[in-house]
Amino acid sequence: MADGTPLDPPPSGSHSQYGLLRERRFLPFFLTQALGAFNDNVYRQAIIGMLFWLGVSSADKTLYTNLAPALFILPYFLFSALAGQIAEKVEKSKLIRITTAMEIAIMSLAAVGFMTQNLTVLLVALFCTGLQSTLFGPVKYSILPAVLHPRELTGGNGLVEMGTSIAILGGMIIGGMVFNAAGDNGPWVASALVIALAITGNLVSRAIPPAGAGEPGLKINWNPIPESFAVLRLAKKQLAVRNAVLGVSWFWFVGTVLTSQLPTYAEVNLGGSATLYIFALAMFSVGTGVGSMLCEKLSARTVEIGLVPLGAFGMTAFLLDLALARPGAASLSGLDVAGFLAQPGGWRTTIDLLGIGLFTGFFVVPLFALIQSRTPKSEMSRVFAGLNIQNSGFIVLAAVLGLTLQLPSFELGGVRVPMPDLTIPQVFLALAIANAAVALWIFTIVPEFLMRFLSWMLVRTLYRLRPSGIDHIPDEGAALVVCNHVSYMDALILAACIPRPVRFVMYHRIYNVPVMHWFFRTAKAIPIAGARENPALMQRAFDEIDAALAEGEIVCIFPEGSLTRDGEIATFKSGLEKVLERRPVPVIPMALRGMWTSMWSRRSAHAEAGALGRMRAPRGFRARVEVVAAAPMDGAEVDAAMLEAKVRELRGDNA
Repeated sequence: MADGTPLDPPPSGSHSQYGLLRERRFLPFFLTQALGAFNDNVYRQAIIGMLFWLGVSSADKTLYTNLAPALFILPYFLFSALAGQIAEKVEKSKLIRITTAMEIAIMSLAAVGFMTQNLTVLLVALFCTGLQSTLFGPVKYSILPAVLHPRELTGGNGLVEMGTSIAILGGMIIGGMVFNAAGDNGPWVASALVIALAITGNLVSRAIPPAGAGEPGLKINWNPIPESFAVLRLAKKQLAVRNAVLGVSWFWFVGTVLTSQLPTYAEVNLGGSATLYIFALAMFSVGTGVGSMLCEKLSARTVEIGLVPLGAFGMTAFLLDLALARPGAASLSGLDVAGFLAQPGGWRTTIDLLGIGLFTGFFVVPLFALIQSRTPKSEMSRVFAGLNIQNSGFIVLAAVLGLTLQLPSFELGGVRVPMPDLTIPQVFLALAIANAAVALWIFTIVPEFLMRFLSWMLVRTLYRLRPSGIDHIPDEGAALVVCNHVSYMDALILAACIPRPVRFVMYHRIYNVPVMHWFFRTAKAIPIAGARENPALMQRAFDEIDAALAEGEIVCIFPEGSLTRDGEIATFKSGLEKVLERRPVPVIPMALRGMWTSMWSRRSAHAEAGALGRMRAPRGFRARVEVVAAAPMDGAEVDAAMLEAKVRELRGDNA
């Protein structure tokens, strides 16, 4: 943990993310953040309910609908940099208790606004709510790597996203019902509800165990402008993290465009009432929650960024179908949920909204986990502060574009500027096209995302993987992985099991195999040749291995030097010892079990000639394959023979 207590590795096998909900290190935080999201939305919807209950003028309603989002988002621009520094410097559980105490004070001010029916006071409290959310934001995600094992990050983020989605939806429903249900007692009920929720959140937060501070000695820069640029630069230091941050901001852009159109879309295109709008929002929220929860199962409890392209492609497909499902105005109006579902295309639209949410979960959860797993803990809160600044910009841009794209024109300096005048389905179509373009752009810049997706699909289509002992892979720092070499798929299988990026050392002829070469090059594999075949290439390989280990990366070597021809482990070559002589890093022995009977091994080479014959092996399709790792060994005290014996022991008789 961040306070210096080491994290115990999560149990293997049947353990799932739901087990976190029984543990103190996660449950109080999960409930605290869910209660905060719930209360924020109860409050905002209760204000709308009060305006309708009071029968205020359209001008006052317009004032709120325009001012409220701006007031809530403004603190993210002004104070995110400061919030990131505070979250870095202050012990995390203490900071969460401070922010929940702030929520009690803010909701007490909101209660004054409800009781006096004063919109100005309510808007001031709303600005303060945005400020409190700004302070809470960086610690919300930076606390997870401090209390969760790396193999729990995907599941933990999935739970947080699911909890947030359901809390937002529930808060909107409950907040919207307060004045309808309570009538003249609405101000009292709304006041009591928001204060009670704030107090509950603070009480629950007191059960969060200490999680340490990322950088206790950090000197805070109180000037928000230069510090905002500084945290944005921190978020862009690593290419993969930078584009993960961009991906998360794009998620908020897509979500804002979609959800801001749903009220009018439900009425005009679906022919529904206000109830149908809530139903449409619920389908999207439930889909997001389900997709978030499925990420751990699909990723086999690793940070699997291969799910990101899957999520992007799925979002595009369902957005496209949503645009085509109801392209024109509805012929009926005032439909409830049952009446809508009975109409042609009702179920299609419902499935589209669920699908968009589902694949949105696939898209965003691995991105959060990637940011957490590849960002230094001393910078993580500030990176998430930079993310929040960028998110708020994308949200504002989405709101402005969603509005302006539907205008026929507007005047600027006395000049009439024509606009697209799009219908809402056309906005969805434009969003689908933009989503595909942005996804392709990100994957072109960082091909690791697409490479992981293709390898994830390939490996899980061809094999049934069962990893064991993967927790021995260190969370950070250099390590050398040594493994037996059975098939042409070994590197992809190990990459699918090891939660960190791995630099594979492989024979240059395998490295240059058509199609597979793209995977290996993208994964920054290191080609090598024998001393007699190409001494210059061999020396370059050793230099590159040493440089990678010096940078704290994981390097994997297959010390046999070639694929096994009979299923047995060959003698480990001395090149392994040369690597350790130059840099004696920890060595992690690993073994592949069950690969000899699978596709792409040399098992049938004696029986059938040619590559097609070797790959045919029908009973090898979907083979059960185990990847077994042992505890790290001291690189200064091992030799090739010792490591060979350990790998033989790990593999046993299961070739």
